[in-house]
Amino acid sequence: MKQAIVARTDLGMGQGKLAAQVAHASLSAYEDTSDRTRTQWKGGGQKKVVLKADGEETLFRLADKAERLGLPNAIVRDAGHTQLEPGTVTCLAVGPGDDDEVDRVTGDLSLY
Repeated sequence: MKQAIVARTDLGMGQGKLAAQVAHASLSAYEDTSDRTRTQWKGGGQKKVVLKADGEETLFRLADKAERLGLPNAIVRDAGHTQLEPGTVTCLAVGPGDDDEVDRVTGDLSLY
């Protein structure tokens, strides 16, 4: 099992901002899973991968695909307290889910 977090490259987020947004996405999608999936993923080491997206449209397209496959997913919108305007879409988390299912959504993306 794994979780893929897809972050936008076009926003110029600093490293700390990126890390915070990725964490928000990961936790939000995790909270959308069943107890059984949570236990299985945690027992397997909570594998994660962070991937690149070129913009907001890509995140919404991938979220739609994840939704159609029944995978937990979460879009993150920034609160706008630091680097970004309020409501800026920054990241998408897909999973946790079976590796093959997550790859059906994010397998064509490059590592961040």
